[in-house]
Amino acid sequence: MKGLKKKRRIQIIVVAAVALTVSTAMIGYAMRNGINYFRTPTQVMSEQIAPDEVFRIGGLVEKGSVTHGAGEEVSFKVTDTKSSVPVTYTGVLPDLFSEGTGVVALGSFDHGTFHATQILAKHDANYMPKEVIDALKKQGVYVAPSSS
Repeated sequence: MKGLKKKRRIQIIVVAAVALTVSTAMIGYAMRNGINYFRTPTQVMSEQIAPDEVFRIGGLVEKGSVTHGAGEEVSFKVTDTKSSVPVTYTGVLPDLFSEGTGVVALGSFDHGTFHATQILAKHDANYMPKEVIDALKKQGVYVAPSSS
């Protein structure tokens, strides 16, 4: 009788371990394309990045760099005050997008230009993405917005 209980417990533990392993593998497989890394312009310029890698770049929209092309095409530069990366985007820009403000773009980097598929913004006039603030603080150039 004791041998049967012990055997049953071992079977339950083995089944639970296999189920946990399979579910962890399935979650990892499902999330493989949903994770987008964040990089600053300095990191983008200093690293070798595969042209098909999708990631987020963030910083400030460089003043005087925004140019509108045909239709909804726009190009601008994202800077972290050390490096600048040219960005191209086709689509409607968020209302709060302007020169000198924080921006996060999702896309890929190819031939020296970041090709954005999405420009992210939040509904707050003083908004700057957390990743951008952290990167600017790390470089010692972040200035907190004054409250009016």
